[in-house]
Amino acid sequence: MANRRSYRLVLLSILTGTFLVPVNSTMIAVGLPTIAEALQVTLGQASWVITIYLIVMAAVQPIAGKMGDLYGKRTMFLLGMLLFLIAAAACMLSFSLLWLIVFRALQAIGGAIAAPNASALIRDVVPKEKLGSTFGTFGLLMGLGAAIGPLIGSILIGSLGWTSIFWINLPFALFSLAAAYVYLPSGTRKNAEASLDILGSVYLTVGLTLLTLCVTHPEYANVWTVAALAVTAILFIRQELRCREPLIEFALFKVPMFASANLSILLSNAIMYSTILVMPVLLQKTYHFPVQAVGILLFIFSLAMSACSWFGGALTEKLGKTKLVLLSFLISGAAALGYLGIYQLPSFMYIAVVLLVGGIGGGIGTPSMQTASMQAVPKEMSGVASGIFSTFRYIGGMAASVMVSVIPDFHWLFYCLIALAVIGLPLSRGLVELRTTGTQTEPGNAAVRDH
Repeated sequence: MANRRSYRLVLLSILTGTFLVPVNSTMIAVGLPTIAEALQVTLGQASWVITIYLIVMAAVQPIAGKMGDLYGKRTMFLLGMLLFLIAAAACMLSFSLLWLIVFRALQAIGGAIAAPNASALIRDVVPKEKLGSTFGTFGLLMGLGAAIGPLIGSILIGSLGWTSIFWINLPFALFSLAAAYVYLPSGTRKNAEASLDILGSVYLTVGLTLLTLCVTHPEYANVWTVAALAVTAILFIRQELRCREPLIEFALFKVPMFASANLSILLSNAIMYSTILVMPVLLQKTYHFPVQAVGILLFIFSLAMSACSWFGGALTEKLGKTKLVLLSFLISGAAALGYLGIYQLPSFMYIAVVLLVGGIGGGIGTPSMQTASMQAVPKEMSGVASGIFSTFRYIGGMAASVMVSVIPDFHWLFYCLIALAVIGLPLSRGLVELRTTGTQTEPGNAAVRDH
């Protein structure tokens, strides 16, 4: 573990790098029309720049978490940031859509390798009593990155052109890479003879690719893709149950705290992403709000979520993970109920208040969920746990996209969000740390060993 004088520098190097991941996820969205015009392609074709990022981030993170456990979290974090840096520079020089998509995929691979290993490194270098507040800061920065990404992107593109959204990454990525190389503590491999579940990785990548395509590009959703997705899911589960070193340790889900934490973040993200996706459509098409007003309202939501993520992290050890996650779902449910009131009172002030409440609910419990996921496993498996947690985040976002797509009446969508919040309430009871004479998760460890 890093000494107390240097661990803050360790955190700075980690957080600087991971902050770039959500920024790049949302910053490019405002630049799609400009990119499409510059590269002389349609907007639908240009949207693959975002789609490929989503697919790769969802598919690679659990693989990267496993690689961190096998080959060292420090090594994988440095590799991820180096790849992210190189790919960002290459995106600047892309003058065709194909090459831009390729380099965006490489950028996503770098970010996907760095992000779960960053969470796992935080678990390793931060004292236990500060873990909740540190994950709160982590959540704050990740939320702020997603919130200010469109704002930064619009300013850069308007002033310096679309390539500026890539070269702005270079100084921050360079700093993170250099500081991490100097200050991150060296780690050891879990097992020199351990292997990576390549076949499981292929199945997971194919499955998530098919799922993402069906969600983000409805023209690909047909009986053949659904059948292929079902077959891939069966093959993946069969492979993971038979593999000696599986990509996803299903045995971990026998630990109540781990299972509850991951299911909680899935539900929480489904509520959060549904809000982000539906509000622009509802406010612009039904109530004719100008795009600037919608941007301000969503910024209020994102800012409240980010700030309360930090605040919730600071309260994790004081109030306990169970109370904060319970409070998170209660507030999110109240906000979803408030969304129904928009139909009776579609004023800017009312919508700002209910979105503020929704942001509080979405942010205040997230650090507790992430802390519980990390503490539920032994340190040598924290990379796997972090990768699974990140994947469940993305599954929640995908579930939101599906709900928004298949439920045209937003009244019923808001009822669904209320139902998700209600389902989350009993999950909070599972976020209780086991007290045993061994490690925190002795039953889970035994299950993993038996596996």
